[in-house]
Amino acid sequence: MAEKTVIKRVEIFLESMLFSSRWLLAPFYFGLALALFVLLIKFLMELLHLAQTAFVSTESDVILGLLTLVDLTLTGSLLIIVIFSGYENFVSRMDHSTHGDRPEWMGTIDFAALKLKMLSSIVAISAVQLLRQFMSLGTITPEREKELFWLVIIHIVFVVSSVLLALSDRIAAGGHGSAEASASEVPANAGTKTSGH
Repeated sequence: MAEKTVIKRVEIFLESMLFSSRWLLAPFYFGLALALFVLLIKFLMELLHLAQTAFVSTESDVILGLLTLVDLTLTGSLLIIVIFSGYENFVSRMDHSTHGDRPEWMGTIDFAALKLKMLSSIVAISAVQLLRQFMSLGTITPEREKELFWLVIIHIVFVVSSVLLALSDRIAAGGHGSAEASASEVPANAGTKTSGH
């Protein structure tokens, strides 16, 4: 009996240590939050450069500058999604439900939805990068043509991956839904048969 008690205590201790190990992820998300400052510095530099050259730049240069700002903004939004959702899914719940500025999607994104949102953001960022390359296209050289070809291929891979992931999640959710429905129907049918006897 004493041996079983010791083993149980060791088991509880090990499980407690494993459960607490999730806090090792907290510095990762804090580092991503600090990376937002780096992204902000780059955004402000690009914005300042765009403002300084606004009167002498061509329309294409202005559009390229704006696309760069959009690209940086999408990257920052992706970081926020990863920080908030990742922290809530893997580390601890953020107790800010009474905060007036709390985003509606906080606390509602599980791991599957996080993957979809990440891929959607990556597709959007890839599309902006591809548009920038097309906008800055001058003379077409074989090297430039090859680079654009691979950029298009990579973008298509991202799009197909996000579509396949969305389909697989929908199929999995449909499978769980039908399994739960059939499970809930079985006791009802069984009860009907029993009452018939």
